[in-house]
Amino acid sequence: MRPGERNTFAPDSATVRAEPTSVVRRVSEILGAFGHEDRALGVNEIARRTGIPKATVSRLVAELVDEGMLERHGAQIVLGLRLFELGERASRRRSMREVALPFLADLRAATGQTVHLAVLDGSEVVYVEILRGRGGPTLPSGVGLRLPAHATGVGKALLAAAPPDVLQRILERGLAPVGPRTITAPGALLAHLRRIAASGMSYEHEESAAGVACVASAIVPDGGPAVGAVSATGWIGKVDIRRVGPAVRTTALTIARELAAAEP
Repeated sequence: MRPGERNTFAPDSATVRAEPTSVVRRVSEILGAFGHEDRALGVNEIARRTGIPKATVSRLVAELVDEGMLERHGAQIVLGLRLFELGERASRRRSMREVALPFLADLRAATGQTVHLAVLDGSEVVYVEILRGRGGPTLPSGVGLRLPAHATGVGKALLAAAPPDVLQRILERGLAPVGPRTITAPGALLAHLRRIAASGMSYEHEESAAGVACVASAIVPDGGPAVGAVSATGWIGKVDIRRVGPAVRTTALTIARELAAAEP
């Protein structure tokens, strides 16, 4: 090619997403293409969602079908039983939900508010369980869904208990606004997290959605790292989250003790 001549066969980097560079990452992208509501996807749709070339998707899908990770139903691809078997072995999060569920139910009964159980994954929280209260606000959360950690009560509770490098990576990515009052200034977030670490309770006022008030507390078994967080959420003006806070904190401490006792 002559200097200055444009390669018409090369993809435009401004419009084409960079292809994952490793087989492991490509497999992760393919499995991650299945959304919460997706039962089946075609190879073309998987390629579109991942940005991986169709030929590569076809080859990897065939190998994943052979391993039982995916199943082929005609032209459609579905998640395979092998994934569910492996999911069952992910016992820590599963056992945390099982241990926590009766205490979450007690918290909802005592407060009347929507109760969440969530874990931290990178810069986001993933909701493991939600028990909805009556007449509560419409929330952006959902079981299996993610939200930026800095914009939620559970996320801030987990960040306050997280190693410094975790928080540093989040600050480097930037604090995007989610709700009307999301904390987007790094200094303000750091000061907020110090108060959470001191009190054990994380308060949210319209940081994830308009009209929403929340109080959360991290689950820290036996002095180890935080494994999750629990929260109670309701309407601003209808719930006094300062009064609800001690019940949430007690629930988190109780779950932590139960998890520590269940360890072999």
